[in-house]
Amino acid sequence: NRPKALNALCDGLFEDLIHASKALDQDDGIGCIVVTGSTKAFAAGADISEMKDKTFDHAYQKNMFSEWAQVATVSKPIIAAVNGYALGGGCELAMQCDMIVAGDKAKFGQPEINLGVIPGAGGTQRLTRAIGKSKAMYMCLTGDMISAQEAEQAGLVAKVFPTDDLVDEAVKIGEKIASKGRMAVLMTKEAVNASQELPLQEGLRLERRLFHSLFATHDQKEGMSAFLEKREPNFQNK
Repeated sequence: NRPKALNALCDGLFEDLIHASKALDQDDGIGCIVVTGSTKAFAAGADISEMKDKTFDHAYQKNMFSEWAQVATVSKPIIAAVNGYALGGGCELAMQCDMIVAGDKAKFGQPEINLGVIPGAGGTQRLTRAIGKSKAMYMCLTGDMISAQEAEQAGLVAKVFPTDDLVDEAVKIGEKIASKGRMAVLMTKEAVNASQELPLQEGLRLERRLFHSLFATHDQKEGMSAFLEKREPNFQNK
């Protein structure tokens, strides 16, 4: 939480985020995670003051930003609740999450081109998969921002809410997800994420195998029984 720096993603902040994400992922009492910033900025990008004097050999040997990818390895769903600016590394962090919900004043962008560099933590890759080549190319080459409404229309954002309601609405979505059977939730995330990397037939094969495997769980029996008995299911996450 660095409000004066618009939550610029310095090394220390990201280390804390990774540590917290991993701890929550291991907590059996947590079913979904919400990541948010302030009303002014989700995160305005990587900390330029930390990067300005870095050299190629340092960036290459340290594989700079590779550790950021650890957020995307968390098994539980992560919701990015974006108010204000999500620029550069901030937009890339939001895209590492499993869905993005935004306040109606949010702005998204990859302005690295204005600094003489390119996105380095997924901006050219995840953004293209989310909104298509043409719009991603436009954003990355011009550095222009898009609004929350444009981001929703393009498929980058799942839902848009009034700024003051955003976090509460994100938590409601998280609670809804956490109320489902844990095994089905984790496998849904695994299958949807795999669709971004696997050929269609391999993705369909994975989906079927995960679907088949859920018939070995208590929650499948409970969910289908509850449906037939017209009652709410009592999932046990097993």
